[in-house]
Amino acid sequence: MAFGPTTQLPTVTGEGDYEMDMESESDSDAETMRCISCQEDYDAHDGGTCKECYDEANDTEEDLKREIEDLRAKVAFLKLCDSMDYPNHYSTAPTPYSTRFSDVILVALEGTSGAPAPAVPAHKAVLASRSPVFRAMLENEMEESRSGTIKINDVSYEALRAFVNYLYTADADFNEHMAYSLLVLAEKYQHNAKLVLEASLSMITENMDKLTKREEFLELKEKDPHLIVEIYEASLSKQVNTAACKDSSQKS
Repeated sequence: MAFGPTTQLPTVTGEGDYEMDMESESDSDAETMRCISCQEDYDAHDGGTCKECYDEANDTEEDLKREIEDLRAKVAFLKLCDSMDYPNHYSTAPTPYSTRFSDVILVALEGTSGAPAPAVPAHKAVLASRSPVFRAMLENEMEESRSGTIKINDVSYEALRAFVNYLYTADADFNEHMAYSLLVLAEKYQHNAKLVLEASLSMITENMDKLTKREEFLELKEKDPHLIVEIYEASLSKQVNTAACKDSSQKS
């Protein structure tokens, strides 16, 4: 076959270039993938998901772990409450239940006499996970850790049991007579008991005229003046909010 002077022969380099282009495109596709969660493209070297979804999944996992721990604590407390229905569990003497389930008891010492009230059985792991103060007591070789007994001064049995109930269930269920005690306990044991603090302050501010005349209020002024400041700040904030709501309703 003859070729004229203007005829160009096909070269193999074209086919090679085409193959290289295909490989380059394939490599490019392999380096980029699409996240099944957010449908955004991400680098294949990121481990199977985009960074945002990975971080979100990690946060969700941590939240679920905390929820599981809270549920375990609540189940343990429900078992505890069932067993406390029996009178012999109100004493500090060993019982089949306390030996099997609880490993620490809390005892309220109320008033100047310091007479011990019925014991509140609990679990060291739960107390330590809820309060850094309890954790320091129980993880170190302190008297409370060795004896398995934590004595709480100047608090009623009812208030102490309500506080332990909150540590387990996050349920702030108490009456106005416990408000001051629970406020002090939440501060003293540095528990992140926002619900207890808010509920206590709310109950106190709603009954300021009556509660400020109680003996507990006078004792609180002597022992914890900063809590008195918190109470009055909460009361002032409530008054401001109430006035603002009234003003807004009148304008509308």
